[in-house]
Amino acid sequence: MLLRPLQIKLLQPRWRYAGALIFGALLTFAYAPFSQAWLTPLLLTGFLLLLVRSNTAKQAAWTGFSFGFGWFAAGISWVYVSIDQFGGMPMIASILVMIILCGYLALFPLLTAWLWFKCRRYCGSLSLFLVPVLWLTTEFLRGWLLTGFPWLGLGYTQTLSTLGNFAPHIGEIGIAVALWLMALGFTYMLLQNRFEWLFLPLAIVILAWLAPRFNPMHYTGEQTSVALVQGNVVQDLKWDAEQQWPNFDTYTDLTAPHLHHDLVIWPESAITFIEPLAQRPLAMLDEQLLAEETTLISGIIDLDRHTGEFFNSMIVMGEQPQGGWQYGHSNRYQKHQLLPIGEFVPFEALLRPIAPLFNLPMSSFSRGAAVQPNLNANGVLIAANICYEVAFSRQIRANVNTDTQFLLTISNDTWFGDSHGPHQHWQIAVMRARELGRPMLRATNNGITGVIDHTGATLTRLPQFTAGVASTPVLHVEGETGFARFGDGPAWLIALLTSLFAWRREKRKSA
Repeated sequence: MLLRPLQIKLLQPRWRYAGALIFGALLTFAYAPFSQAWLTPLLLTGFLLLLVRSNTAKQAAWTGFSFGFGWFAAGISWVYVSIDQFGGMPMIASILVMIILCGYLALFPLLTAWLWFKCRRYCGSLSLFLVPVLWLTTEFLRGWLLTGFPWLGLGYTQTLSTLGNFAPHIGEIGIAVALWLMALGFTYMLLQNRFEWLFLPLAIVILAWLAPRFNPMHYTGEQTSVALVQGNVVQDLKWDAEQQWPNFDTYTDLTAPHLHHDLVIWPESAITFIEPLAQRPLAMLDEQLLAEETTLISGIIDLDRHTGEFFNSMIVMGEQPQGGWQYGHSNRYQKHQLLPIGEFVPFEALLRPIAPLFNLPMSSFSRGAAVQPNLNANGVLIAANICYEVAFSRQIRANVNTDTQFLLTISNDTWFGDSHGPHQHWQIAVMRARELGRPMLRATNNGITGVIDHTGATLTRLPQFTAGVASTPVLHVEGETGFARFGDGPAWLIALLTSLFAWRREKRKSA
């Protein structure tokens, strides 16, 4: 009797939309730094229970939009920090930009819900089993349209949970499918009042618990000593021309006691000189590194003096096959997946005059190739990426070869202050290490800097907002994970088979 008023309210669309908004917002607590992984299947169950009560395609679409808006408004609220502090716009305008961004991202859950309603007649009472494949489809679009924004994939909520053990086999996207299957089990248990549906989530948890036994990775017996430098340079001063030498000195001073390491990593654009215009200080640093028989990888801005194009780059200095650094050498990485507004401005002739937000320093980069050779750091082969590229699992996988030994991501998360954004960024890096079965080195300007082994365990990590050096020996591993070999294929296959199961059951009932 106590539930009857609630059930009546849920029949009213506005209450369903409010509930979906709340469920989406609560998903934030499943991601880092809160990491309440158990919430995800329960919140997805709540969303499905609201979705299934839709009487029209419009109601289904609004339910999906409400869920998506709550999910992104809370989940990427850290973007507001950079817009507010560095965008140079009034608060109202900054809030409007966030509403537009979250509204755009919410269109993808909207599309999932709308497609489900349109297709549900083909699967009858089991129509919710269409959701996983529809979700994968719209998530693919979210990671591709307008250069893509694949942040907050559902699988990241399980990065270090039991379900995270699936990462080497089916990747983050496969974990998302597993979460939907668990939610389907809970949903049909409640809709049909049949407890045998609990077998589905139980079977998934058991499989996840057993998954590490089939991990093919093993240690080679080799190791590399690594030092990652976190300079904690103030963002407001970073691109001041008078700060170029102080910035450089900050990193060289922090590095000096650690030149006995095999490999030193500096973060994204740690060197604020433009590379071809700073050949003398770079050559001097290279000579010092060669004398100490060590290798340095650093972020830097490169300028192609023939075309006038700028590239957000990573260069290798010191010990390497070419014998040392020289301007224009090929042992470098150029960022491919550029951040909209931050690194390039779409429709720039229209947007740049509007506000300082569209004229941030270094917001006119050109793109490097999608697939580039591994960096060679004195014989250690490293698949590199810069900043939010680490969220593009297909790109990272395409750059990992069977002889790749480490993954490397460098970033500057200073833009996002003391928010949950940098923690989510670290969580994504952990997932890439688990998926591809390789240690991940992560160097940032003010955190989170650290080293993650191939199982997702943290080997060393620096506190945020401090200058320091994280050093550790990193053991080499070899082998090829299922995800490295097959990519997203198995996840799509599971989702398609799930839909086929529902369709075949309905077809048999209709025969």
